[in-house]
Amino acid sequence: MHLVTGGAFQGKLEYAKNAFGLADSDIFECSEDCAPDFNVRCICHYERYVMYCMRAGLKPKTAFPEDTVVIMDDVFCGVVPADPELRAWRESCGRALTACAAGSKTVTRLFCGIPKRLK
Repeated sequence: MHLVTGGAFQGKLEYAKNAFGLADSDIFECSEDCAPDFNVRCICHYERYVMYCMRAGLKPKTAFPEDTVVIMDDVFCGVVPADPELRAWRESCGRALTACAAGSKTVTRLFCGIPKRLK
């Protein structure tokens, strides 16, 4: 698995498309309302999937096939949310991202469109 993370609107999806040769048909954009299609090469907005799992009482999937690209917005910086559900979601995202990173072949963080390889 390849993990790409960073703040919102930092160019993660464009980076992943170029770095891993992804077509639009290879990408599933997660929502908070349904489980993703895990048969695609790229899971985008993994943080939304974590919210879906949290609300459904499920544990998020953190192990993916070797060629899968997982893209997740960094939701850990800034003000801690006052809303208890959002605080729990933020923590769940951190735990899921940690597990994904541990099993990833590569981990890349983007800031201002600039990739920094962490693993």
